[in-house]
Amino acid sequence: QVQVVESGGGLVQPGGSLRLSCAASGRTFAGLGMGWFRQAPGNEREFVATISGNGGLTSYADFVAGRFTISRDNAENTGFLQMNSLKPEDTAVYYCAVGRGPGLRRANSAYDTWGQGTQVTVSS
Repeated sequence: QVQVVESGGGLVQPGGSLRLSCAASGRTFAGLGMGWFRQAPGNEREFVATISGNGGLTSYADFVAGRFTISRDNAENTGFLQMNSLKPEDTAVYYCAVGRGPGLRRANSAYDTWGQGTQVTVSS
């Protein structure tokens, strides 16, 4: 079983950047797809980005529009989400998740390991 812990959230001004980290422990997650999701108050959890187990493939939600980059360092059992040009509507709790297989996954149901989330607040 893999466990994950997110970090790197915080308060940032509009137009600013943050880099979220997802540290995995337990069974290695090198062969498993990873995803980032977010949930704003009153909203359902939504897909942000996903990366394949070997890091060779990525997929993003339309609202990312080239502002975010998902990556991973399998040697360090860590995933990342670089977020640039942040907007107030990006404010949410961001969750890291590890999938059951190596491929890209956009659905919540495809993931069985979730972190506790890290708060991202974009405000002036």
